[in-house]
Amino acid sequence: MSPINRRTVLTAALGAAAISSTPLVTGMGATLAHATSDKDVYDTNTDLYKKLSGQEGIQFARRYRRHELLDNERGERHPYHRTTIMALHGGGIEKGTSELCLGIAGYWPHNLEALFPGEPVYDYWMFEGLRLPSMNLGSNRDLHVTAKHCDDHVALSMAASSLNVLSLHGCTAEQAGVRSGQDPKVVVVGGLNAAFKKLLHEELGKHFKTVDGDDFPDLAGVNPANPCNRTMLGKGGQLELSTELRASFFDKDTMDGRPGSTNDEFKKFAGACRKAIARLETRSDQVIL
Repeated sequence: MSPINRRTVLTAALGAAAISSTPLVTGMGATLAHATSDKDVYDTNTDLYKKLSGQEGIQFARRYRRHELLDNERGERHPYHRTTIMALHGGGIEKGTSELCLGIAGYWPHNLEALFPGEPVYDYWMFEGLRLPSMNLGSNRDLHVTAKHCDDHVALSMAASSLNVLSLHGCTAEQAGVRSGQDPKVVVVGGLNAAFKKLLHEELGKHFKTVDGDDFPDLAGVNPANPCNRTMLGKGGQLELSTELRASFFDKDTMDGRPGSTNDEFKKFAGACRKAIARLETRSDQVIL
């Protein structure tokens, strides 16, 4: 790959150094995961934003954080953003992925304080479904936009200005190939970054059951249009966690209850992902000069 100008990279990375303050809300609102666009109501994120104009913070939310980078000196070299964590179907769409996104990024989901003090924090972006049954607005599933159709300008600019992306999704145990009588707690490891996949298998596999996305095309995360692969290197990682695995990370199963009810398994999963990221970032083939 030809070199990318460092200042161009940093300019893109600094385009929106902010974090939204939309709160989580009470209620289940969670639906079964869907890995394809077969049942999508909206063609793209832009289509959803236009048709639900004025409903951000009510029916859906976007939360993100870009950590500030400064490049004020001609003669000094400053780091660019290396890894971004994403949850494209958070909130009540694929429950638990919002909280995991924050946890892997290095933050406690309930107060955004450091989950791993003294360790690096990562940029993050998420889209969340906030619908409650009492709203009579339909299911959070209707807010699902399949990853390859995500065109949110902040999400794509963050992916494009990062060396690597780890994207979190939810699936059912059946979608992940679990048969009757088998442990339904499983994570499917995908994405186009083969080195990252190997590291995720190694680190997550110490504590959790992993399967390879190559065996499950709908969960593989290999479409080049998927934000996890729209990075500076043109490749990234994706995790599809079964419903049962995600549920095992929390003591409360509501949108306002999950952030403050994380358990040791939650931190163990987030920590394993962070170890894989840290190992990836030391590789010489994961650098653009």
